[in-house]
Amino acid sequence: MDSRLTPATARVAHESLRGRVEAARYTPGEVAEVVVPLADLLAAPDGARDRQVLLGDGFTVIDREHGFAFGQAAKDGYCGWLRETVLGPPVGPTHWVAAPASHIYRAPRVQAQETASLSLGARVRVTGTSGAFAETPLGFVPSAHLRPIGDWFTDPVDVAHQFLGSPYLWGGNSRAGLDCSGLVQAALLACGWPCPADSDLQLALGQPVDQTGLMRGDLIFWKGHVAMIVDGEMMIHATAHGMTTRLEPTARAIARIAAQGGGPVTACRRP
Repeated sequence: MDSRLTPATARVAHESLRGRVEAARYTPGEVAEVVVPLADLLAAPDGARDRQVLLGDGFTVIDREHGFAFGQAAKDGYCGWLRETVLGPPVGPTHWVAAPASHIYRAPRVQAQETASLSLGARVRVTGTSGAFAETPLGFVPSAHLRPIGDWFTDPVDVAHQFLGSPYLWGGNSRAGLDCSGLVQAALLACGWPCPADSDLQLALGQPVDQTGLMRGDLIFWKGHVAMIVDGEMMIHATAHGMTTRLEPTARAIARIAAQGGGPVTACRRP
């Protein structure tokens, strides 16, 4: 079983795995929610970053160890360890950040001190409005930056464009830094389309398409890399080549990646 998608540690497993995974104990898990703007999802307690989760993301806690909680992210099923301090009881988000980035403010006015930065995809619970601001339990967010959950974008390429210039970050999932699969996931989730976290998992999305017939929104894959087609000439991707999210001519990228030892295109998919 893929450990990235298996909610189990050596001690405890989710009850859905009973009969499939051996464990000393099975649990339905504890439903929690991310209460900080951004947190690393780790491969082990205090270990390396695998992915990231955003404010308002749901998380089912399966196990705890030395101040860390192991569990599964609701948005994509990815499993890993979070610091316990980044989790809290679920408050039930009502809106999501539909701008590339936003802030939480102490008061509902533009001159107020900001207390946190939010990335596209973060979720908040709106409890009221004050002028041009939405009130949340953490403070005030510009209403123009929010949409009700369920009010999604329709074009993932348009969403991906909002990340242009964002720095490349291995395992990143936010405007502050993201990798190739993080960009694809953010763009598809913002359109209400389910999407796994890593590029090899994204190979299962949609239907295969021929490289000669690529259309806007199609995904093009190399070993360990994925990009999104913009049109007949261009693609967009978060790439370690230049360490940024950029537009690049597709034919040029194919030739460059091959020349740098990244191999040929391995697949093309239409989500």
